[in-house]
Amino acid sequence: MSEGIVLVTGGSGFVATHCIDQLLRAGYSVRATVRSLSREPEVRATLKSIGAPRVESGLGALSFVTADLSSDAGWAQAASGCRYVLHVASPFPPHVPKHEDELIIPAREGALRVLRAARDAGVQRVVMTSSFAAIGYGHKSRTAAFTEADWTNLAAPGTAAYPKSKTIAERAAWDFIAREGGSLQLSVINPTGIFGPVLSADYAPSILIVKRLLDGDIPGIPNLSFGVVDVRDVADIHLRAMTHPAANGERFLALSDGESSMLEVAGILKEKMGRIARNVPSRRVPDWVIRLLTPFSSDMKMIAPEIGKTKIISNEKARRLLGWSPRPREEAILATAESLQRLNLLKA
Repeated sequence: MSEGIVLVTGGSGFVATHCIDQLLRAGYSVRATVRSLSREPEVRATLKSIGAPRVESGLGALSFVTADLSSDAGWAQAASGCRYVLHVASPFPPHVPKHEDELIIPAREGALRVLRAARDAGVQRVVMTSSFAAIGYGHKSRTAAFTEADWTNLAAPGTAAYPKSKTIAERAAWDFIAREGGSLQLSVINPTGIFGPVLSADYAPSILIVKRLLDGDIPGIPNLSFGVVDVRDVADIHLRAMTHPAANGERFLALSDGESSMLEVAGILKEKMGRIARNVPSRRVPDWVIRLLTPFSSDMKMIAPEIGKTKIISNEKARRLLGWSPRPREEAILATAESLQRLNLLKA
């Protein structure tokens, strides 16, 4: 028996594909939004390759509709008849945009389009994928753990466009629910860096950390730390937040067992991945070199404000309220590397 229809936005994306897989396995019917229906065969094939059930086009368990975060067109049709919505789609550039509004406007307006369509369609609950970027940026160094009570400080100098876009979009979503959401419920997931099994060439930007290390594109290791979470656990926490009564009106940080430094990630790869890790560097780049290169490199601009900072991040709330139990971070890192190798996405 079907558990109902779940709308998944950005259906061809890395996190969304894993969400669709777990929804289908749990007995739900899934309607996925894509910007072009030309992506449909590729997504079906990817899901079939990992054993997702009921993905054939004639079965009716998985369907696709065209909808874009930048336009109102298609969203009413997409949400019609759905019980839940997983709003996973959000812009994330590989490089710093020329103007921050290139990220902020589509993230905020896209979230509001999805919420309006869900409210008007009588959807029970939306689970929105936000980010740790909406929680832990723009703060001075601190020893207290970051929790769901924290918000990124938009007034801090040097706060990058991506953290701004995630913070503004999430605040807009909560404001919408408070002012005009009606009976619509909202839960928000705030993942740290997402790693784990890559299914295609469409993957999260955080995967590039492992790929660039293995490809030898990074000559030295910057003094950079970040939270790690496996994409399979990100999908799992979305499904838990979708149905758990205690999740309504709550945010949930999603990360594994503490922060990893980039040096630790490099060490895991060199120790466990054998010959394919031969180009992974082992020496650290001094902080002053990163700052010196910042005016000349968009990649350096993105990471420079976080150089030398360590953050303690708590996943206690998700564990306690949702019974969520994520994989160890080493498993997520190795699954990333193994899948990149398996799909021939690494340099020869």
